[in-house]
Amino acid sequence: MKKSVLVLISAILGTAYLVYIVSYFFSNVANSEGTEQIGAGLAAALVAPHMFMLILAVLFNWIGYFANVKWSVLVGAILYSVSGFLFLLYVIFELPSIILSFVGYAKMGKPAKVVQPTNS
Repeated sequence: MKKSVLVLISAILGTAYLVYIVSYFFSNVANSEGTEQIGAGLAAALVAPHMFMLILAVLFNWIGYFANVKWSVLVGAILYSVSGFLFLLYVIFELPSIILSFVGYAKMGKPAKVVQPTNS
């Protein structure tokens, strides 16, 4: 089965967004002082479920690409969608990954059937 370029692009975009959002929120928490740190920590806590689902989505997307496993790409696409739902403000950054993952999953071919030898 041929590897999907759409899944690769989706994984790269998902990884880039993951690096951006993690560095953005952790740098805000680290660079704040006093009462500002409480607000930054609260914001990071609200975004944490989104980031956790995004980490899983990116992981499954890369597994699906390298292992050429169709179910893993589907799980990644679903997790991208759940991650977008958990933080609707930033769903626009995940839409390309969601769309490319679902289209990549649909275009992946069926796995080759293993022919069983007959004893005759």
